[in-house]
Amino acid sequence: MESLKIPVENLRLEYSPEQFATESVLDQNGNSESIVGQDRALHALEFGLNIKSPGFNIYAAGMPGTGKETAVKNFVDQIAKEAPTPSDLCYVNNFKSPFQPRNLVLPAGQGSVLEKDVRNLVETARQEIPRAFESDDYISQRENLANQYNEKKQKMFNELNQKASESGFIIQSTSSGFVLLPQKDGKPLQDQDLNELSEEEREDIFEKKRKLEEELKSTVREIRNIDKQLADEVKELDRKVALFAVEHLFQDLLDKFKDIPKVIGFLKEMQEDMMENINLFRQQGQQQQQPFPFPIPGDQESGFKKYQVNVIVDNSELQGAPVVLELNPTYNNIFGRIEKETQFGGLVTDFSMIRGGSLHKANGGFFVVKIDELLKNPFTWESLKRVIKSNQLEIEEPGEKLGLVASKTLRPEPVDLDIKIVIIGPPIFYHLLYNLDLDFRELFKVKADFDTTMVRNKENVQSYYSFANSFCQKENLKHLDNSAIAKIVEHGSRLAEDQNKLSTRFSEIADIVREACFYAVSDSEDYVRDEHINKAIESKIYRSNLVQEKLQEMMERNFLLIDTGDKKVGQINGLSVMQMGEYSFGKPTRITCSLGMGRGGIIDIEREAQLGGRLHTKGVMILSGYLSSMYAKEIPLTLSARLVFEQSYSEIEGDSASSTELYTLLSSLAEVPLKQNLAVTGSVNQMGEVQAIGGVNEKIEGFYELCKARGLTGDQGVIIPKSNEPNLMLKEEVVDAVRRGDFHVYAVSTVEEGVELLTGHKAGRRQEDGTFEEDTINHKVEAALRSYAQRMKNFGRPAEEGKDEDKPEE
Repeated sequence: MESLKIPVENLRLEYSPEQFATESVLDQNGNSESIVGQDRALHALEFGLNIKSPGFNIYAAGMPGTGKETAVKNFVDQIAKEAPTPSDLCYVNNFKSPFQPRNLVLPAGQGSVLEKDVRNLVETARQEIPRAFESDDYISQRENLANQYNEKKQKMFNELNQKASESGFIIQSTSSGFVLLPQKDGKPLQDQDLNELSEEEREDIFEKKRKLEEELKSTVREIRNIDKQLADEVKELDRKVALFAVEHLFQDLLDKFKDIPKVIGFLKEMQEDMMENINLFRQQGQQQQQPFPFPIPGDQESGFKKYQVNVIVDNSELQGAPVVLELNPTYNNIFGRIEKETQFGGLVTDFSMIRGGSLHKANGGFFVVKIDELLKNPFTWESLKRVIKSNQLEIEEPGEKLGLVASKTLRPEPVDLDIKIVIIGPPIFYHLLYNLDLDFRELFKVKADFDTTMVRNKENVQSYYSFANSFCQKENLKHLDNSAIAKIVEHGSRLAEDQNKLSTRFSEIADIVREACFYAVSDSEDYVRDEHINKAIESKIYRSNLVQEKLQEMMERNFLLIDTGDKKVGQINGLSVMQMGEYSFGKPTRITCSLGMGRGGIIDIEREAQLGGRLHTKGVMILSGYLSSMYAKEIPLTLSARLVFEQSYSEIEGDSASSTELYTLLSSLAEVPLKQNLAVTGSVNQMGEVQAIGGVNEKIEGFYELCKARGLTGDQGVIIPKSNEPNLMLKEEVVDAVRRGDFHVYAVSTVEEGVELLTGHKAGRRQEDGTFEEDTINHKVEAALRSYAQRMKNFGRPAEEGKDEDKPEE
């Protein structure tokens, strides 16, 4: 069986420090911003970020720790630097419909300029307009107008008075208007005087009064028209005076922003509104009487808020296109919000309280967000899809989507959107969204897949070298010498679980470098050396392996029964991997098989107890297929075999122990003991081929730790699948033990090789006559199965009949 032993040099692919040309990483130039080992993802990012067709947004898929977030941000930043700077965005009052504020899109940097210019214009107008109305010229013109119209009114009233006097009446003014009173000798007649008059005289007075009242009404109407004409002329005068005071201010801005039609329209509407609200400026500085015993907050300035410019996005200091990484993607943070303030128990708002979201800031550039955070927040995912489909960004209350907002609120004008969206997340979210969300595949057509490994070649080793250098420079850490870098490369292969690969989980590599630097500083070393890297790795394990040590102690004290010597029939040491957070370790487990006559076949006790997962159940069922194809082509399988993981109290999942279970089954059938100094892992197919499994390093090390605790005997070891040999990156301690001959690692390709190694007996090949070689495992297994079949056939028959059939054929 020496041929099945794996050579020591194959147990761990070491990297010699001499392969580096320089003494330390300090002499190497590296770029921590570069993306290492992700050619596929880079190709997808470059394509997705540059294509302008709709729907080609990007989903960056990768496992945590692969650096996809940093890589995406850095890559997008590089492209954004070469892109044009997008426009500024402002919201202004809609003077025709204040509840529908308008947006203004201006060249980068012009939004704040417009806001400042308009603010200065209003401040100047608040000074110039009152000053214009205080001028002598204005006062003189207004007095002349008043005198002209007063003379007209007085003339008309005098003529009416004269006519009334000639008719025997006087006109008397009261609080309710004008009253005609009959007179005699210049004195009004009383009711008693009227009663003393004759009927004809009274009728004559009443007739004259009716005619005069008609003329009085006509005169009052004419006087009111004159007052209206006076008010109109005064208003026109006020307008001319105010316009003269501010027209040049508006003309300067109209000339300055003449190439932006929406700004021109806003300024003209603003000027017209000012002319319609001149009194707002004329009352500037006057103390208005309040209807309440306390002042209204901001009332003195509230009338001028409608002339403000609310700058939502200011790109004045931006070079290139914006890149926004939204770490807290709530609805308001992404799509903006409309703030409100309380006044006398009610909520009020206006366009000046509109606040932009991260999509507004990223418009014209790139928006990056994590899918898990996005899906946690209500409304955000559906709203984001709607924005992408419509290419318009609208600010609205979240409650409006559910019909919960009944009060009147603002509906700002939507903004045209030109943006590239990059979503970052694990692959599982991509597949779920692709299969369950019909819009997703149309809106995110580019998948950037970030791999967890890369090929271990000279170029990528140099990338590790450069990464360590730039990382140390970035975080001001001690640099690594060549021996430390060699250990980092080996640890990268360990994380990748492959001698020919390196891990791209640079966050874990970075943590090891940080911790190793800590120990180098403690030792007052100039550089981080290999012993510091080893100490960092071991210390990280020590902080997490409490459960492993407790289980190890239970095995040493035989609370958990595991044999590491002797031989047993139907009993074997299996190996499993336990995951405790970020730490995983191998755990030996006793697997046993019991046989009996029956038709139950192979019974998985774990499954019957509902402790077996689907993959484990599949692995057990494959054993029946192997037995049928190997031994039951001419006889039926009539046995009842029960397989169990002893002292296992949690769910068993995976098929990595299927070959182990098969060995126990064959041992029980052949009644040949299995070596307990060996532990086994590997799955098996129906053809008897041993297949690769995961966690091979942890499994080997788990059994080694137990053997070491009990004392290495020189014949202990682990049997693994031959196809797992490239995955070996064992701890140096295990490799040294194998080198000394204290421990062994075997690789098998078939069940026959494994069973020979475990029993010391030949497996046996089927001969030309259809039988297996005598005194081999397969021969004994087939004989046992024939015996079970015959006994099952004879079961329940009369004794004599059964004896006749038991006689061998002549």
